[in-house]
Amino acid sequence: MLSTLLIGLREGLEAAIVVGILVAYLVRVGRRDVLARLWTGVGLAVALALGVGAVLTFGSYTLTFEGQEILGGSLSLVAVAMVTWMIFWMQRAGRGLKRALEGDIDRALATSSLWGIVAIGFVSVSREGIETTLLLWSMVQSFGDAPSALLGALLGLALAVVLGWLIARGMVRLDLRRFFTWTGALLIVVAAGVLAYAVHDLQEAGVVPGPFSAVAPIDAATGAVAIGLAAVPFGWAFDVSAAIAPGSPLAAILQATVGFMPRMSWIQVFAWTGYIVVVGSFFVRGARSHRVVARVAGSAAPVTQGTA
Repeated sequence: MLSTLLIGLREGLEAAIVVGILVAYLVRVGRRDVLARLWTGVGLAVALALGVGAVLTFGSYTLTFEGQEILGGSLSLVAVAMVTWMIFWMQRAGRGLKRALEGDIDRALATSSLWGIVAIGFVSVSREGIETTLLLWSMVQSFGDAPSALLGALLGLALAVVLGWLIARGMVRLDLRRFFTWTGALLIVVAAGVLAYAVHDLQEAGVVPGPFSAVAPIDAATGAVAIGLAAVPFGWAFDVSAAIAPGSPLAAILQATVGFMPRMSWIQVFAWTGYIVVVGSFFVRGARSHRVVARVAGSAAPVTQGTA
């Protein structure tokens, strides 16, 4: 629940800020008459996200076990890619987001393309909607506790809507740059866990070599797949199932927060570590450079009006 609440809050607040910027600008330029079209686009984006979720949930039931594992692993990889792109996009473009959105509105109004307002609302929200749907679906598959995961996501989205409304009204002062930096760092850890589980799914399906395939090293003493250094690269890196039972509350918390599973293959460990090191390094470098720019520009004050 904690992990999906974070995702719902982060992605929902991004969407809420975008919608808040668009609504505030249309009101400021005296075009309340096209607000209905903007909300139509937002509604279509939400419907698309729900539709994607329904197709993934009910469509997977008709697949074989291998098909389900391949689908789950592949979509988890897509979700990780989208989350990674969105983290860096927000880090890079957040400061100019308000200006870019207002420019889109100006162009749509100047060309009398009022249905362009629908498209702006749709595109602005559908990106976060589909990304959130894929990531939540992947996490539900890996955690196996759909009610708690979905409840956390709904709580996060509800909190994001309330927080976005309060920010737009000027009732809450929030340093969005710092918020997105910290949540971005946490999302990198979450995405690394989703990546590790995607590898697990693909290994079970036989797409990626590992403990479930013929190339797995066998322990001569036990006849089971080897564990530890002797199992590199296609065996188990470790197995602490005796100390942390799979499916236990502790195992669920560790998997939801840091992507840890009681038994992980070497390729899972390599994927998790590589993602944290590579993506984390670029993220920290980008955060430091943005802080330097902020100091030079004298913009260290908390952001209150939908800019990051």
